[in-house]
Amino acid sequence: MFYHDGGKLQYPVRVEKPNPLFAKALQQAIGGIEGEIRVALQYLFQAWGARGPSKYRDLLLETGTEELGHIEMLATAVALNLEGAPLEMEEAAKDPIVYATLGGMNVRHVISTCMAAMPVDSEGVPFNCSHVYATGNPAADMMANVTAESTGRMLATQLYKMTDDPGMKDMLAYLVARDTMHQNQWLAAWEELGGKDAHPIPTSFPQEQENQDVNYTFMVFGKDDSVPVPEGRWSDGESVDGNGQFKTVRMRPLGEKPQLGPASPKAAVQSVQLPPVGEPEARSQRNDRG
Repeated sequence: MFYHDGGKLQYPVRVEKPNPLFAKALQQAIGGIEGEIRVALQYLFQAWGARGPSKYRDLLLETGTEELGHIEMLATAVALNLEGAPLEMEEAAKDPIVYATLGGMNVRHVISTCMAAMPVDSEGVPFNCSHVYATGNPAADMMANVTAESTGRMLATQLYKMTDDPGMKDMLAYLVARDTMHQNQWLAAWEELGGKDAHPIPTSFPQEQENQDVNYTFMVFGKDDSVPVPEGRWSDGESVDGNGQFKTVRMRPLGEKPQLGPASPKAAVQSVQLPPVGEPEARSQRNDRG
């Protein structure tokens, strides 16, 4: 269940000098893959599918709800930045500077929403949930959440640099700070869930069933010794999870060249792909059945 408080914002949003171009940039923080719709849905779906200690579900619900408030803040910021923007091309054409501004703004703010925010990114692409990660494994989800907050903080800091408006800088400073907290809280939860000692994820699969020849092997695919090997913490020494020793090998093909049977006579293929004349069709029929 969700509540709202009479439409009051989580944090003050004010714009001293509207900027339609900045409104377009702010759309990325709403509907982009680094944006608030993404993390709100990610945390909520992780919570709704959570099993195990209830505190992780509660943690996710609290933060997912917070992110909904961030969407509201940004939508308000978009609308305020659009106030006073030219509504018609004829009006804009009278002033080259205004015309250039309109040319760079999202035209759908004019023609589709009467100067309001949309669930799209800065290019106008609708958010489609393809980057909402909710695996049901809390350790995996916490790592995904750290990544989401990291890219979100990168975006927010870039937006902060793009504006000179004091109100927008104040709002973005708040959002950047919340990204800092969220990165740390997800890392803290990951640590509480076992951290690096609870890897590889998932821990429920017995590692003795893995291929022991390659489970801690860094593979190098340079064509010969003239291609340098990217050496680092990952190429030698004890693995991060403490369960093995890193090693580096220059790869060679381990499998043979695949030999596929002829195509099915029922498929839209070229005649050269069909079985030779006189050859029984049983093989192709077996292929049809998979």
